Amino acid sequence: MSDRTGLGNISDPARMGRWVQPVVVLLLVGWLLASVGYWGPWIAHATAGLTLSGVDMAEFVKFLPGALDGSLRIVRQLFYLPPSVVVVTVALLIGSRRLQFPWFVQLVVLVLALPVSLQILPPAWSPATLRSPEFGLQTLALVTSWLLLATFWIWGRLPSWLTGSLTAVLALAAISLSLWQLWVVKPAIDAVYGTPPPIGWGFYVCLVGLLILLVAGGLLLSQSRARRRSVAL
Repeated sequence: MSDRTGLGNISDPARMGRWVQPVVVLLLVGWLLASVGYWGPWIAHATAGLTLSGVDMAEFVKFLPGALDGSLRIVRQLFYLPPSVVVVTVALLIGSRRLQFPWFVQLVVLVLALPVSLQILPPAWSPATLRSPEFGLQTLALVTSWLLLATFWIWGRLPSWLTGSLTAVLALAAISLSLWQLWVVKPAIDAVYGTPPPIGWGFYVCLVGLLILLVAGGLLLSQSRARRRSVAL
């Protein structure tokens, strides 16, 4: 016998329940670590004023000499990928019928996703600033994030293989592209500071959070494939 849900067949509900819970925990931990790490120091320094968080990186790097003369391959918007990925994956998965987050967890996560989404904005912004060409992409990303969060129940109807794939791909993109940009700008930051500052704990915590989201997305995808094979049999 099989038990039918709104998203397909589950041949063994007990086994499905055992599988779902670790994924739910992984997602919650991944979202938390990626967000906390983004607010933490990415460039550490004994002087607090010279410490750069993930929030600071996108604005700071555009003032580096190499960025001003065009000698550095900087795409500063890539530093906004971690909070963007957190918000998008929250929208995709928090309303999932298969994962079945409790309603109060959904509420808390959605509320907390709002300040995370605001990290996409420049530090000093105004309506006129957001309409400028320089910040147009950030404004579009912010509006898109809010629309996705506001319609989270719609995305919860998507199949697990799709949301799992999107989560894994987005997390992998945030990891690889953030690493690339940090590798590109670190020598220029070292030169400006005089003494090379170490990479801060915030970067590593954010990286671990994104890696956990990558694993969670992969588990969603692999389990969805296994379920389809069992149904076919």
